Amino acid sequence: MPNPAFETIAPPFTTFRFEVVLDLADPPPGLSNPVCNAAFAECDGLEMSIEPKTIREGGNNRIQTHRVGPVSYGQLTLRRGMTPNLDLWRWFLAAATPGHDPTASGAVTMWDADGTPRITFVLTECLPVKMRGPSLNASNGLVAIEEIQLVYATLDIRPAGQGGGLGLDVGGGIGVGADVSVSAGLSIGASVTGNAGLSGGAGFSASVGASAGLSLG
Repeated sequence: MPNPAFETIAPPFTTFRFEVVLDLADPPPGLSNPVCNAAFAECDGLEMSIEPKTIREGGNNRIQTHRVGPVSYGQLTLRRGMTPNLDLWRWFLAAATPGHDPTASGAVTMWDADGTPRITFVLTECLPVKMRGPSLNASNGLVAIEEIQLVYATLDIRPAGQGGGLGLDVGGGIGVGADVSVSAGLSIGASVTGNAGLSGGAGFSASVGASAGLSLG
């Protein structure tokens, strides 16, 4: 007789099937939405925590009572293979220029093993705080990786395709112009080879060798 517990356990998602979409609140001249779409090899920093307030009762040294404090959020780090597309750099420079809203709305969507979008992390008021160019080394042939770090105001998680005002429409397939095969092209090990095409310039693919193009909007 099969164990009924196994019939109610959903398989975990793999970390290489994901898409990142950033939509600027006030796109400066030369930029349009989405500022970057799906073309990231790594995404780290989807994190929130509560700072507890500890209260001790007088005369009772064995108990400490905790009360809920403010919620704090992590810092999102995105990495991708560097191409002639410099939109992220332009966004960072525009954020340092007064006169417009430099923030962006963000959505990180994960797919299951069948290529169906399942979970979306929704971020509000994303602000770029750090840009890093590739580490150059003439002795190896690794793909040049650029990095951007963002802070954000809130983090929410919901089933893919449920509202949020971010223009996501992934309930029955793939939204915002992304292709399912983009996930297959982004490997955990980031063992990139540089033979897939990005519409914004030369791109990269991972060891699974996806050949579909990644749209940069």
